[in-house]
Amino acid sequence: MNIASAATAFPKHYYPQNVLSAAFRRYWNDKLEDADLFERLQAHVGVGGRYLVLPREMYETIATFGDTNDVWIQAATDLAEEATTCALARAGIDKSAIDAIFFVSVTGIASPSIDARLINRMGLSTRIRRTPIFGLGCVAGAAGVARAADYVRAYPTHTALLVSVELCSLTIQRDDLSIANLISCGLFGDGAAAVIVAGADRGLAGPRIVATRSIFYPGTEEVMGWNISEKGFRIVLSPEVPEMARKHLGHDTDDFLAAEGLKRSDIGCWLLHTGGPKVLEGMQEALDLHDGQLAVSWDCLRKAGNLSSASVLQVLEETMERRRPAPGTWSVLAAMGPGFCSELVLLRW
Repeated sequence: MNIASAATAFPKHYYPQNVLSAAFRRYWNDKLEDADLFERLQAHVGVGGRYLVLPREMYETIATFGDTNDVWIQAATDLAEEATTCALARAGIDKSAIDAIFFVSVTGIASPSIDARLINRMGLSTRIRRTPIFGLGCVAGAAGVARAADYVRAYPTHTALLVSVELCSLTIQRDDLSIANLISCGLFGDGAAAVIVAGADRGLAGPRIVATRSIFYPGTEEVMGWNISEKGFRIVLSPEVPEMARKHLGHDTDDFLAAEGLKRSDIGCWLLHTGGPKVLEGMQEALDLHDGQLAVSWDCLRKAGNLSSASVLQVLEETMERRRPAPGTWSVLAAMGPGFCSELVLLRW
């Protein structure tokens, strides 16, 4: 099993972080009880700018969850097509070669789901096997790679497509002045990613998927997720998220690697979800990583913010296209998200 390619796609509207922070400050004006706290939260998210699916001034004109979701459906389909087209070209395969499609998102809903719309839009095979996945949030990029690997392990002559689209800007609640939402409005951005996962008999080049592991932490459903109402998606983001990384990621990774006869020091490349500064610091501490070992994750966070499920796939693309490790390098791709849970993928370049 190999990851044959990875590609990202972003909306055309990009704004520096200070422009977005100033827009929120003007909108909330005297509603903020502690303007200094807002400024501190915005200053510490580690983001230099973000892509938005709509021009900044249009967000105040969207009145209902239904209107917001309509925007999500159209834009998600467009970005999914763009990312998929690029991933196919990088893998050097035709769209007719895709046997299965996995679609992940947590920022909008549709039935038929976006994968069905993408099949119609691109003319993919009418015999393609579809698996739309909702609700995994930030962990879904890594989980999607793992589920695609499960598929091609069973069908080694097949090729699977993973598509992630997250339009986080459409979920921001304009009347929510909670700490979670104040952080969210400074941290999360919009984007999409596509990954081609090929069976062992396809003969496509790319890092080999050696093993995967899913870990679920019981009784932690309040750590991260959404409260969903007629107003849409309201963020649940507990301060416990970085602590969950510190508490679990190190020994979970050690157990995962030990099953493959490896240890942490054997890993030469880490591909970790860009959950935010505190989450990345928690992951780095849990894994005892040193400065520079998570440089790609930090750079991706700074460039585009947290893209939820697409974040770790952005890190994967950056590594494959511009910072590719030497052949033979062991690598771990990992993310954490609602459940609360972790997904680990062992790669060899």
